[in-house]
Amino acid sequence: MNEHIVASFDTELQALRSAIMEMGGVAEKMLSEAMTALVRRDVELAQKVVMMDARVDQLEREIEEKAILTIAKRQPMAVDLREIVSAIRIASDIERIGDMAKNIGKRTLAISGQFEPQKVVLGVNRMTDLVLAQLKDVLDAYSTSNVDKALDVWKRDGATDALYTSLFRELLTYMMEDPRNITFCTHLLFTAKNVERIGDHTTNIAETVHYLVTGETITAERPKNDRTSSENIDPSSA
Repeated sequence: MNEHIVASFDTELQALRSAIMEMGGVAEKMLSEAMTALVRRDVELAQKVVMMDARVDQLEREIEEKAILTIAKRQPMAVDLREIVSAIRIASDIERIGDMAKNIGKRTLAISGQFEPQKVVLGVNRMTDLVLAQLKDVLDAYSTSNVDKALDVWKRDGATDALYTSLFRELLTYMMEDPRNITFCTHLLFTAKNVERIGDHTTNIAETVHYLVTGETITAERPKNDRTSSENIDPSSA
């Protein structure tokens, strides 16, 4: 970004970026530890993840307050205004990522001690690895204003959707084969959906980074491969 005559303006913009990166780091840690808690059945770690969401919410409030104050004081235009608007948008997406990571932690607490088909748990874990990579890369794209890296994240979301569709079918099959699996598999379905939605939010952030750097919105249709709402899904064929 260009340097301003008033140095404090640059300081304010940099403070927004730093707060976004801190917020993203907390959300990234929440998602990673939520999945670790699920795989290891670690109730204590799951509770820790739930409690961490308060920090994400606090950072979002601070970012919004800083952004509004900066707009009121500086009356920014062009790229400066995009910088501030983008910070608000990204903070909102990260806050939702934190909420969904917290939800995964809560699901882990709910299913503690129940029977679990470890194969599908590991499938959700693989899906989480993909989404964590998307989150890390899109935050790097934001911090470096790298539009190519942001677009790469945007294009990768389809792979996450495809894996979610596969897990959806597999979990339905487990529930149909044995009613004892229904409670656990239902919780795991919601967990997988939360992970898939986190992927969507990383895509939102990628679009915001593109807008921030270029001043233009992405008009192409998102690469989606989630077919769980399609009439073609037949659990008995899984």
